[in-house]
Amino acid sequence: MVDFPVIISGAGPAGLAAAALLAQEGVKVAVIAPTQTAPDPRTTALMQPAMQLLKYIGIWPGVIATHCAPLRRLHLIDDTGHLVSAPKIEFAAEELGLEEFGWNVPLALLIPTLHQRATALGVTFIEGKCTSVSAGESAITLTTETYQNLSTELVLAADGATSPLRRALGFATQTRKFDQAALVTTFDHTASHEFTSTEWHKQDGPFTTVPLPGNRSALVWMAKPARIEALSQLSSQELCTEIQLENHGALGRVSNPSPTKSFPMQLQRATILAKSRCFLIGEAAHALPPIGAQGLNLSLRDVATAADVIVGASDPGTPALCAEYDRLRRADIGPRLEVTGLLNASLLSEFPAMHLARAASLSAVAKFPPLRHLALRQGLGTAATLPFAMRA
Repeated sequence: MVDFPVIISGAGPAGLAAAALLAQEGVKVAVIAPTQTAPDPRTTALMQPAMQLLKYIGIWPGVIATHCAPLRRLHLIDDTGHLVSAPKIEFAAEELGLEEFGWNVPLALLIPTLHQRATALGVTFIEGKCTSVSAGESAITLTTETYQNLSTELVLAADGATSPLRRALGFATQTRKFDQAALVTTFDHTASHEFTSTEWHKQDGPFTTVPLPGNRSALVWMAKPARIEALSQLSSQELCTEIQLENHGALGRVSNPSPTKSFPMQLQRATILAKSRCFLIGEAAHALPPIGAQGLNLSLRDVATAADVIVGASDPGTPALCAEYDRLRRADIGPRLEVTGLLNASLLSEFPAMHLARAASLSAVAKFPPLRHLALRQGLGTAATLPFAMRA
C-alpha cells in the first residue's frame, strides 16, 4: 500500500502546477520541497496553451491578472552589426485570430498563487528535501532529510536543472554550457511599449524587453559573464543609461530598475524523460536559454502531458506509461532545444557562414506566409496534439 499515488519533488511553478492539476482531477498528491525563502524576481511570457492551463486549474484570470500584461506583438530585430543581417520581423496576434499571444506573468505572484490553489485542492506539502530514493517493481520510496519514508507509485521530479532525484535514479543528461549569463530586472519608461515584446539580437546574445502593466517592462539581457557582472555592479542610474542605449531609446527614458539577478546559460536535456517510476518535468527534464519564451511554456506542457498519462491509470508508474510519457515529450522538447541552441550559437559564432544562415532563415520566416504562420504556431505551442488541460 503506497502513501500517495503520486509524489512531486520540487515546488517551483512546474511542480506546483502539476500538483494542482492532478489534485483537481482527483489524484491524491504530495509535494516534497523546502520552504521558498525569497521571491523569484523574474517574469515569464506564457503563451495561450499555458494560460489555458492556468484557467483550467482555476487561477486565471484571478488576482494575478492585474499584475500581468498581454503580449499582442512580437518583434525580432537583428542588432548584431554583422555584415549580413536579418530583416526586422514583426508578428501580431491578429494574424492567428487572437487578441494576444499570451501574457507576461511575474513569478513572484504566480508561484504563491499556485501554492495556494494546490493547498485548497487538498495537496499535502511535506517540508524538506529528498535525500535518497529506492525504486522497486511496484512502488518507489523517497526518504526526506527528516528521515521520513514515503512510498508512491510515481514520482514527478520537478527539482530543477541540477535535480538530485534525476541523478539518484541514474538519468543521463546532455549539457552544453554557453559563455553567457543572463541579467533580469524590470524598469519604468516614458514611451508606451504597446504590449510588444522585443527581442534584440546582439553579438553576445538577445536583449529582450517584455511588457508589464503601465509604462513598465521586464528585461532579460544575455551577454558574456564579465559584461553581466559589470552591469550588476552599476548604480541604478548607470544601469538605466545602459538599458536605454541597448534598445536605442525605443522605450523612451528609462528609470526605476528593480534589483538585478543573474543566471548562467546552458542547454541541457535528459536523454530519457521517464523510467524507474519517475517522470522528469520542468528544468529537471530540460533547461535552455531564455530565447523565444520557450522555458516555462515547455515545462507546463510537461505538466499537462503527465496529467494526460496519469489520470485514470490504475498504476501510473508502469514501464508502459513511462515509455508513453517519454515518447510524447521527446517529440516536443527535442526540436525546440535544437532550434534555440542553433539560434543562440549563431549569434555567438565568429563564422560569417553562420550569420548568413541565420539571416536567410529569418528572412524566409519574414517573407513567406506559410512558413511565417508555421513558425508562429510552433512558437506558441498550439499544435493539434496539445494535452487536454491546454486545449481552448
